[in-house]
Amino acid sequence: MISIILADDHQILRESLRLLLEMQPDLNVIAETGDGLEALQLTERLQPDLLIVDMRMPGLSGLEVARRTKRISPNTKVIVLSMYDAESNVVESLQAGVAGYVLKQSSSQELIFAIRQALAGKLFLSPSLNERAIQGYMQRTQDAHAVDPFDALTHREREVLQLAAEGLSNPQIAERLTLSVRTVEMHRGNFMKKLGLKSQTDVVKYAVKRGMVE
Repeated sequence: MISIILADDHQILRESLRLLLEMQPDLNVIAETGDGLEALQLTERLQPDLLIVDMRMPGLSGLEVARRTKRISPNTKVIVLSMYDAESNVVESLQAGVAGYVLKQSSSQELIFAIRQALAGKLFLSPSLNERAIQGYMQRTQDAHAVDPFDALTHREREVLQLAAEGLSNPQIAERLTLSVRTVEMHRGNFMKKLGLKSQTDVVKYAVKRGMVE
């Protein structure tokens, strides 16, 4: 049986996906969550064959979950589900090593095909994305000398950035990540300095621009 974790913050969609996937005799949904941090924890603990993750989730973005999955569960294939066909999102997903990028308006047959392609070691992109995404990826590769400050952030700084952009206070972030408030303040100060952000408004705008929050 092929083990799958579903991560999407819309419960109705998760339930629908579970029903769809479990109609396939060899697919088994072993866990589901609506939170990015929990998705990462489940993936590390359960080491599934496949992780299907929403691009935008609370706690940690699907893109960041995909990046870290490569390290904590190298054999897990990741498919990103997204409402957004922006080239930047697709390119970042490719660079994060995803096996598929599927638009949410796709058919159920397309998603099943994407899963089969991913499990076979092949890349799948929703058909409308192929040409644009590959061209964008090539352009980003050619412009690799242009360093993205986001890449300089530590994992913890990215977590604090995500939660801060969602509107959580330092004490709330500290409780969520099991850290001291002082440590959260340090991480917040670090990421703001690295990204050149001056205020909470800047933090939210930056996170929206990167597709981390709505």
